Amino acid sequence: MASTAATVTFGGKGAALSPAAVYALSIGLAAPGIDPSAHKALSTRAPSPQETPAPLAAALPALAPAESRAAAAVLLNKLVLTASDSASALVTAATAVGLAGSLDLAAALPLGSRDEVAVAAASAPVAVGLAALVDCCAAPLARVADAVAALSCEAVRGDAAAFDVQASGDGLSSKDEADVAADIKVLVFGSKLVGAAGGAPAAATFAKVPALNGIFRQAVRALHAQVRIELNAPVKLGKKDAGQTGEGKEEALVVLATQLARAVQALCRLSVARARLCAERFADAELRDKLTAGISVDDLRGMLDKVLIDSDAVSVLKGVYNHLLKFRDFLSWEAAMAMAVIETDSSIEKPQSAVDNEAAGSSEKAQAGGDKAKGDKKSKKKKTLGKGTSAVLMLLRDHVTNGSTVASVNSVLVAEWAASLSLLFDPKCPGLVSLVEKVKEIVESNEVRRLPKIPKGTRDFGKEQMAIRERAFSIITSVFKMHGATALDTPVFELRETLMGKYGEDSKLIYDLADQGGELCSLRYDLTVPFARYVAMNSISALKRYQIAKVYRRDNPSKGRYREFYQCDFDIAGVYEPMEPDFEVIKVLTELLNQLDIGTYEIKLNHRKLLDGMLEICGVPPQKFRTVCSSIDKLDKQTFEQVKKELVDEKGISNETADEIGNLVKTRGAPLEVLMELRKDSSKFMNNEGSVAALNELEILFKALDKANAIDKIVFDLSLARGLDYYTGVIYEAVFKGSAQVGSIAAGGRYDNLVGMFSGKQIPAVGVSLGIERVFAIMEQQEKERNEKIRPTETQVLVSILGKDLTLAAELASELWNAGLKAEFKLTTRVANHIKYALQSGIPWMVLVGESELQKGSVKLKDVEANQEEEVDRKDFVQELKKRLSKPNIHLRQNQLRQRRRMILQHCSLKCWGCFC
Repeated sequence: MASTAATVTFGGKGAALSPAAVYALSIGLAAPGIDPSAHKALSTRAPSPQETPAPLAAALPALAPAESRAAAAVLLNKLVLTASDSASALVTAATAVGLAGSLDLAAALPLGSRDEVAVAAASAPVAVGLAALVDCCAAPLARVADAVAALSCEAVRGDAAAFDVQASGDGLSSKDEADVAADIKVLVFGSKLVGAAGGAPAAATFAKVPALNGIFRQAVRALHAQVRIELNAPVKLGKKDAGQTGEGKEEALVVLATQLARAVQALCRLSVARARLCAERFADAELRDKLTAGISVDDLRGMLDKVLIDSDAVSVLKGVYNHLLKFRDFLSWEAAMAMAVIETDSSIEKPQSAVDNEAAGSSEKAQAGGDKAKGDKKSKKKKTLGKGTSAVLMLLRDHVTNGSTVASVNSVLVAEWAASLSLLFDPKCPGLVSLVEKVKEIVESNEVRRLPKIPKGTRDFGKEQMAIRERAFSIITSVFKMHGATALDTPVFELRETLMGKYGEDSKLIYDLADQGGELCSLRYDLTVPFARYVAMNSISALKRYQIAKVYRRDNPSKGRYREFYQCDFDIAGVYEPMEPDFEVIKVLTELLNQLDIGTYEIKLNHRKLLDGMLEICGVPPQKFRTVCSSIDKLDKQTFEQVKKELVDEKGISNETADEIGNLVKTRGAPLEVLMELRKDSSKFMNNEGSVAALNELEILFKALDKANAIDKIVFDLSLARGLDYYTGVIYEAVFKGSAQVGSIAAGGRYDNLVGMFSGKQIPAVGVSLGIERVFAIMEQQEKERNEKIRPTETQVLVSILGKDLTLAAELASELWNAGLKAEFKLTTRVANHIKYALQSGIPWMVLVGESELQKGSVKLKDVEANQEEEVDRKDFVQELKKRLSKPNIHLRQNQLRQRRRMILQHCSLKCWGCFC
């Protein structure tokens, strides 16, 4: 706590009370003071003693002096903050000054005004003060726990593979777990010990460290965030019942503290397991028994049960604090054991402090003129610790030995070291700050050269994945162009006002950027709104366009759901005959999905006017149409009972109306059949004007799709709602029906009013957006199932120079490039390396040039698949390659036939070459 100021000032501009300051005040390392400006806000009225709040009065007898001072500090800060925040709040100077003078909570009671009593009741000062002590004790232990685990890993020569944990970009892995693993890898970086021995028990033990230490970090961070709020938020008087508010704060802190206690319990068990592994490194059985006799977690079980079942917030928080003290003792014992193992292992080179290095240097000079010491040669072969663990070990050793030499290690010495380290891990010890800062400095130095992490919900794509993507983009672009669409590109961010109000409840997922010179901008949520803005801004009356670009959503990442992803949009804007552009857009969608060859899919289709008519028939007020639609849109992911609960409890829809909606949204089937059903005289939809108009439009659309042989993929589904606010007509959504669970793969609809929202001039438009990321996921899964090798490059020829002549490689490769051939070159003397590279990359032809070819003025052309070579004249090799590449690869075709026959023989009982059943 050396960094804590001698005086903690309450109030004043920018002042904030930290858990560390509360701890320093509680144990007398700092004294309180009130800022002069805050003092002026205090009332000079004489105190009028009030009744002490019952929870505060009940808690006082159970508090130790340090705990009482912590609670007094919290109450003082709350009083000063409340007085500064509200001029009408009556906080007397006598109460505040009295608290600042002694930090004696009991002496400050009874409080001097009703407002002071309300602040005391609402702010729960005892619980918040105790939580601040817990926070201050727990926060540094998060770093210490990682450092001690790394030291134990060195001592038992554990396998660092336990810390190979990567954070995925889809939110399906714990960031804290990955961070702990990465930090420990940095600490042991450069070690010659880790991975040397280990064994199954050690591997299993250390494999738990990232997850459990990560959970501990999460618990510490959650409690710290809540404590900071409770310490520094002023009390708003007169708005809430003060007693209830205080109880709520206590319960929230208890929940977070109990989560922390559970994490501590798990870490205690893990620390004991690691300490026992360290003890097993000693050859002396008696010493092993003495060292392990005193470490047990049995007594913690009762402690934790008491912490979790006790309803008294003060008792719970005190119990959690005691739990942390136990954890500190376990960590200290483990660290002492690991240090003892390293100290007694003669095969380990011990890290030296500056004094030791100077002494060692003098010793080397003394031996310079004579013979080398007998042990010098062996000492060079000693195992070294990691750079980080060496630094940690030096700090710990200097603390427990005060720089003295360790003659021998025994159980008494290890116990002394453990006691000394327990004092070091106490927040009041100045050495703890140095230790935590040192660990932080080491892990932030990134010496292990970790790959930078990517944010959740984003991904990198390797060469094989990019090959699949480029192929898909080529297919998609060709389909768009076949229908006469032109390309368009828009900025990756738009003015925030352009995007807001277009996405209904999904507007909360828009990524906002920092204010730049008075402009509030946001990353684009989709490509449709920027397209509408472009049409309006340029006064375009008709446009058929496509765009393939990334969009961004501040969503919770999950499988197949990302924060950054591509969309492929096809839109038609302008006035046309009824259903003309709608038909073409849906036809384009079917062509896209057919040519991408992803497997079985269906396109669910509905009409926004039909949906609104259905809601009107069921009795939903018009102002609730859109919010009810957003609930109905969840029916593909939730049961109707779940949706109904949301409609009734959150949207204010009656049970009867919700049930009627449930009956109608079950309608789905073949488009023309459902259309006939809905157009019957007995249908409720025929009495609704908007529904009749929608059904007439759908009849035109379905007949056109039928003639175009595209209706077999369409399903008329009244549950399809599409939550976006801008849809006005036909809406549709493509869903993959194969084994890969990716959900919707494309969606779109008509949006006649969106352009008018920017220009005032109505330009009808209709479009579709392909969720290409999910399509990619399907294609990648299919490639994996087919076990086909993906060629990441289109290289046709590998120029293989059997030597290191870059000039020759440049000359030959340039001739191929100039002839329009796709070529690479490679320089190495080993023919096998050239052939291996060509096979791995799927390159069909090689040009081999060695000494003999140079002398003859020729090159060798090698058909890689057929494993056949032919020598040709140097000046003719380009033309010869062009001839061969223009012909189909006969050998490749023969191999494919042979592979096909082998597969048939495996499955066909006739066992004949001619059977292709």
